[in-house]
Amino acid sequence: MIKLIRGGCYYMGGTLVKESQAFLTGEQREAARKGTMAYGILQRHNKGDENDLRIKFDAIASHDITYVGIIQTAKASGLQEFPLSYTLTNCHNSLCAVGGTINEDDHVFGLSAAKKYGANFVPPHIAVIHQYMREMEAKVGRMILGSDSHTRYGALGTLAVGEGGPELVKQILNKTYDIKRPEVVAVYLRGNLKKGVGPQDVAIALCGAVFKNGFVKNKILEFVGPGIKNLSMDYRNGIDVMTTETACLSSIWETDEKTRDYYKTHGREGDFKELHPADPAYYDAGITINLSTIEPMIALPFHPSNAFTIRELLEHPKEILEEVEAAGRKLRGDDNFTLTDKIRDGKLYVSQGIIAGCAGGMYENIAEAYEILKGRSTGDGEFSLSVYPSSQPVYKALVDNGYIGGLMDAGAIVKTAFCGPCFGAGDVPANNGLSIRHTTRNFESREGSKPAQGQLAAVALMDARSIAATAANGGVLTPATEVSYTKKVKKYFFDGQIYKNRVYRGAGKAHREEELVYGPNIADWPEMIPLGKHLLMKAVSVIHDPVTTTDELIPSGETSSYRSNPMKLAEFALSRKDPAYVGRAKAVKADEDVRRETGSLPEKVKKDTELLGIAEEGTIYGSVVVAVKPGDGSAREQAASCQRVLGGIANIAKEYATKRYRSNLINWGMLPFTADKIHFKVGDYIYIENIDRYVREGAESIPAKLLSGKTVKEITLGMGSLTPDEKNIILKGCLINFNAGR
Repeated sequence: MIKLIRGGCYYMGGTLVKESQAFLTGEQREAARKGTMAYGILQRHNKGDENDLRIKFDAIASHDITYVGIIQTAKASGLQEFPLSYTLTNCHNSLCAVGGTINEDDHVFGLSAAKKYGANFVPPHIAVIHQYMREMEAKVGRMILGSDSHTRYGALGTLAVGEGGPELVKQILNKTYDIKRPEVVAVYLRGNLKKGVGPQDVAIALCGAVFKNGFVKNKILEFVGPGIKNLSMDYRNGIDVMTTETACLSSIWETDEKTRDYYKTHGREGDFKELHPADPAYYDAGITINLSTIEPMIALPFHPSNAFTIRELLEHPKEILEEVEAAGRKLRGDDNFTLTDKIRDGKLYVSQGIIAGCAGGMYENIAEAYEILKGRSTGDGEFSLSVYPSSQPVYKALVDNGYIGGLMDAGAIVKTAFCGPCFGAGDVPANNGLSIRHTTRNFESREGSKPAQGQLAAVALMDARSIAATAANGGVLTPATEVSYTKKVKKYFFDGQIYKNRVYRGAGKAHREEELVYGPNIADWPEMIPLGKHLLMKAVSVIHDPVTTTDELIPSGETSSYRSNPMKLAEFALSRKDPAYVGRAKAVKADEDVRRETGSLPEKVKKDTELLGIAEEGTIYGSVVVAVKPGDGSAREQAASCQRVLGGIANIAKEYATKRYRSNLINWGMLPFTADKIHFKVGDYIYIENIDRYVREGAESIPAKLLSGKTVKEITLGMGSLTPDEKNIILKGCLINFNAGR
């Protein structure tokens, strides 16, 4: 299905050619390197030099889990008005807290900020963030930065990046997004998908091929080739949004008449233009996908890259599910988590199906799901099917064309635009339940489980078509290629009046006299102290899992109502992975507070660390989280900021799963250390003399002393390269301090 080209290649004459077979000179290669679509777009937005990019975006976007913190940070840094188009959507915290209005307070704050500083505001249930940005803000050749990891509009010719909130703050304050020029990987599409195979099937197959080997990590995927013309725009968007799960930086696609029609349908034909790479264009690596060979896929718990064809799973259900079962039992710490019990009479039963969000909730996915379910029933047993159209215009078109009524007749529950099923704020399955979802992620506990309390369910990702086929079969796992249905769907018509009547379009129209409206749960950031001359750290959590996700660093779902209150949110940090972390971190922070107040560390800390020979004057004390590979998953800055407000000063990792998590650490004044071996224990102390000089000089290797028990060992910590601004942010203590000082 998918082949990887591990080396340079050219797109020339409409085909992908390995560098060794192209017979071009080095000079020709360097010229062709500038022929990619990504190179051209980056260069037009670059304020730096050829290789050290300093990017200014055309627009930014946030949802209601992130925008309050971003605006509060920018305000503390001197915000007067938003200097670029900013869209605030409300698709994550759409549900009010039980017994209170915490979430709605955030929405009121968001609207007041949109009026005061000049932004667009999309009220709850109107659209999920990425569908709105596709429909209203994407333009060919544009660059958009979003505080959500699935910020991907490449199929519409927009190079979009998902990052933590502080990177949006930088854009708001007229600063730049600073990165080394990323490598570009060609994704060459050919062939045509079989009936019953959808965009999620392509995406899962791609994730399975490239995630675990890091083939495209922090690189840009550039989709080219004759197969593109065989994909509708909904299919392209559905594949594109899932590229986040490959760990790539961004994505971009060739555009064509179907792209033009999309813009025309949405009343924005002027935002379209032809976009193609040069002939030849040089790529650092390549991926070929024969769409004709893609089968219905399933990504089993607990990652989108845990990919199998549904055929493979049904041929060997016990063997495959036993492996996932073992992983789940490790999470819960008992033997009660079961998946093999879903196999009955040679069939595999699931308890829930969901089609939702920026990946699943598009028009064609839901329309084809209806065609599969037409005249059938989801049944009156345990299995349930929920459908969330991705925007009100999509919902209205589905209603007008008869699809919603038909789905309801079949037993499906149709809801409004909401991202909850993607992160555990809605449709949480029962303990030991197995849910199949056309959403973006299926990380452990992301559906809302609480393993620490003995509750764990499982989510598998599938395409809407096979979910509908399974629903039509009463919850028996069924690929859509095995059912008979009409693939042709009615034409989509976009009703923009919905947005005209309800969305506040205030970008570029600041009203500074307006007052921000604060609810009782919206709190300012606490003070962050600058880096000292010397650094003493205590390891308060050591995680040996191969990967630690941002969901594990700060859970999604039940924490959403507290995203606007830094200290309350921090109480949930690492609660699913290391429940004792918060108490340990607070104890270190309390000792540091004593040091700041008295000028001296508490006697107990002095006694514990006497073997290190600490130069007490100028030494600051903070906690450190140690993990093998932290930061996979969402862009949420709170994965770092929660550690920071609890007194965190650093992470130590073998490597960082994503650029955005490392950036979040830096922007919150935390040192992104690396170590060849994770040989630390909870309670270990690490001491570094002259840390301020090492940071200021950009040292990439830093000598340190490790005190473990009664033994002191000399170690070396890595830092990686830091930009001049990143060095100063760390020295100042965080981005807020850095900006306020300027």
